[in-house]
Amino acid sequence: MTIAFVIFCLLSSAIYIVNDIVDAPADRQHPFKKKRPIASGALPMSFAQGIAGGLFALVLTLAIMTGSVFFVVIVVAYAALHIWYTFTLKHIAILDVMTIATGFILRVYAGAVIVNLHMSVWFLLTVISASLFLAVAKRQSERTLMKGTGKELRETRETLEHYSQRLLDVYAGMFATATWLTYALYTFQRDEFSPEGRLVKYFALLPKTFTSQKWLMVTVPLVIYGVMRYLQLAYEQNEGESPERVILRDKALLITGIAWGSLVMMLLYGLG
Repeated sequence: MTIAFVIFCLLSSAIYIVNDIVDAPADRQHPFKKKRPIASGALPMSFAQGIAGGLFALVLTLAIMTGSVFFVVIVVAYAALHIWYTFTLKHIAILDVMTIATGFILRVYAGAVIVNLHMSVWFLLTVISASLFLAVAKRQSERTLMKGTGKELRETRETLEHYSQRLLDVYAGMFATATWLTYALYTFQRDEFSPEGRLVKYFALLPKTFTSQKWLMVTVPLVIYGVMRYLQLAYEQNEGESPERVILRDKALLITGIAWGSLVMMLLYGLG
């Protein structure tokens, strides 16, 4: 599992470098992206190309070493999809956000393949919904940011012209709802918890109303809050352009994420 994690970290890095190389001219017109190493000129273009090529070669070698043909196929498909996105799909409205979502799905499948694990369809739908939600929030923040600078949308991302504010509002609401709802259905579909050992004695004191329920459902409110908080940051503070930055910098989201993860671990491994 660790090697799969390392492989996708290296692969993502290589793809980001290629993306920055291709987008360098447009990034120089962006208020924040112009500070990136390649766009600013701090990192020579030839050196960046060499690093990207080396990372791709290393990723392919490590993927083959896992011994899983299916994992190698997913890695190659992920790389090909994102290279295609970099040169073509990112310029096509709707397909751009769908490509981002597909990338997340491939990552999930890669992890499932490497550990030979069956995936719940509701979990997969949650991943799809969440990735589409993050992609739309990114477009929303980027569009608002560029409008605030007075620059033309086509100067940094041509597809932004095809995403009106009203359309992005509809997309955001649609995928935000789908994210927490599919997650809720995932928790509803999990097998009921059957206490063993000492827990039998404690659970015998509870009403049947509580002992027969699926305890993972208690994490749903945290997911709903996380989605609502992310929307608030994307619309009020225009911080959705970089999801990882939002999650790591916002204390409310960080605490919610830690609480959710701790609760899930406790419910799945502490009680299960």
